Amino acid sequence: MQGVSVPGFLYGTAWKEEQTEALARAALAAGFRGIDTANQRRHYFEAAVGAAVASTIASGVVSRADVFLQTKFTSVGGQDHRLPYDPRAGVDVQVRQSFESSLEHLRTDYVDSYVLHGPTYRSRLTDEDWNVWRAMEALHEEKKTRLIGVSNVSLDQLEAIHGAAAVKPAFVQNRCYASTGWDKRVRAYCTEQGIVYQGFSLLTANAPVLDSAVVVRTAERLGRSPEQVVFRFALEVGMLPLTGTTSAEHMEEDLKVFEFELEKSEVDAIERIAVR
Repeated sequence: MQGVSVPGFLYGTAWKEEQTEALARAALAAGFRGIDTANQRRHYFEAAVGAAVASTIASGVVSRADVFLQTKFTSVGGQDHRLPYDPRAGVDVQVRQSFESSLEHLRTDYVDSYVLHGPTYRSRLTDEDWNVWRAMEALHEEKKTRLIGVSNVSLDQLEAIHGAAAVKPAFVQNRCYASTGWDKRVRAYCTEQGIVYQGFSLLTANAPVLDSAVVVRTAERLGRSPEQVVFRFALEVGMLPLTGTTSAEHMEEDLKVFEFELEKSEVDAIERIAVR
């Protein structure tokens, strides 16, 4: 994508707190080459991700070029008191301050993907949202981030950003619910525009799906787990899935989803499984 090698599976580091460094290091050891974080101490420990990447590089397991690092700008409304910028500054300055803080946390001089953690509201875009996006575009033009994207975004917001942005979003990262056809409308737009759709909470947001007849039957046919079936389904419909597992065993199992395929009828049945 735009000359950037993007791995097929990302390891998400939200809600790991003091376990973040050890888990990120374990994910890299298991074979993950994409790490997702954010400069939002409320839910992420970005500096611990940086420590894990640095120690893994130092051990010779990977080089910096091997690791796809993605982090995010989070506005004041999504932060707690541990802000990575001056809340009194304009949002363009906040983006710059947050980004420079991320580079320091991650011990790098560039990131592979920089993502707006979410627009101000669930629908429409504000002037502040646009100012954030323009500041992110500037970082891209300066080659400090190789790609930019947006998370927690609705279809109308995504259409607006893509239509008016000087630098188009390379990624959308959304919580993906089976009950909405796995975010079908947003995914379809991403496919049309060449945007990579990153799906998160594929398991935690869809627990009943793991016990559904089609997923259980497919897992039994393949000799795989229901979790592996859901992640393989995500790949087959064009998603870039995230996992946040805290189990080293599950990390290895998750990466084995590249070893098998689903039948088209199984993909179709899972895609329709919980549409309301």
